[in-house]
Amino acid sequence: MSAPRPLPLDPIEEARRQWVDHGWGEAADGMAVVTSLVRAQQIVMARVDEALKPTGLTFSRYELLRLLSFSKTGALPMAKASARLQVHPTSVTNTVDRLEAAGLVTRVPHPSDRRATLIEITDAGRKSVAVATEELNAKVFAQPGLAPDRLGTLLQLLAEFRHAAGDFDTDGSPVRWAGGSTPDGG
Repeated sequence: MSAPRPLPLDPIEEARRQWVDHGWGEAADGMAVVTSLVRAQQIVMARVDEALKPTGLTFSRYELLRLLSFSKTGALPMAKASARLQVHPTSVTNTVDRLEAAGLVTRVPHPSDRRATLIEITDAGRKSVAVATEELNAKVFAQPGLAPDRLGTLLQLLAEFRHAAGDFDTDGSPVRWAGGSTPDGG
């Protein structure tokens, strides 16, 4: 995939300037942040899609396979998978349908709860997620687009944003990333 030709100006910076010029200065920085996050997500997902293309997986299918492969038994209840992936149960059901059709997972009865169904990764699913992880590590995760010394700061800021949005609760403990630096140098 060839990279698009860079624009001669930052369109989000220009949009922010227009926001201020039109009398919305109090919202200009927020608009620029939201728009920048959306654009950054588009850039990252294009890289992820390109890396996953040879595997035939989408990122949501990859995430579910990786989650199952990390579990002790290779299986999780559908509801637990939905909660851990932070997606609606219907999304997990659709993802499982596609992975099951590809022979990468199976549905099995829960051994102690007749109301629940487990999603279990198959050997083919383990092989597929291993290949996909190698591709993502090499082409996306090891080179996320920022200098290594800036990653901790970005992780910290995004964690603070997600925490404030109710994405997780640390019971009052500060949100810190052990793998990177934090804004206070820790």
